[in-house]
Amino acid sequence: MKLFRSRRVFLALLALAALLPLAACQREAQPAWRLNDVAGHLPDLDFRLTDDNGKPVTGADYRGKVAIMYFGYTHCPDVCPLTLTQLHVVLDRLGAPADKVRILFVSVDPARDTPAIMHTYVNAFDKRAVGLVGSQADVEALAKRYRSAFTREPDRGDGNYEVSHSSAIYIFDGKGKARLLATPSASQDDIVHDLHLLTSLEP
Repeated sequence: MKLFRSRRVFLALLALAALLPLAACQREAQPAWRLNDVAGHLPDLDFRLTDDNGKPVTGADYRGKVAIMYFGYTHCPDVCPLTLTQLHVVLDRLGAPADKVRILFVSVDPARDTPAIMHTYVNAFDKRAVGLVGSQADVEALAKRYRSAFTREPDRGDGNYEVSHSSAIYIFDGKGKARLLATPSASQDDIVHDLHLLTSLEP
């Protein structure tokens, strides 16, 4: 009986010893992200909007691409142009893998940002950028989905106004899963590093 019990303990220890290297390998296989890892904390990429060519699109239309989503507007005086410029430089530095990436610029100013205006605006920064517009309700629902926010400031009396908005940069993998979160102040090196890792996971 003691021999049987000892043999059973020995086999259990042997099995555990065999699993330990596997567990270590699995830990090592996890990407060493430099940006904020939000996998499992934010929902998949999902929306119904209109792109800057006037075509109705959904989140599913960007499956197979790493999607970088940012909420902003074309009249933004500072953070939006700076962020789009930053992302353009990042994709240029990324090189060939940038073909697997799309920038999705979602307008929080549907009253002024038409598809045509968005098309001219985003293409001035990067040809891999897509402008997305929708109704006020659609954009508010999308912003809420990703815990973002925006508020239209009072009109200055000449028809001009600003829109205060969150500046988070959301990064989704080719399956539409939320993977990373960055801010406009994130370093280009860190964004390039993580996009390189993320695009390497795509077929």
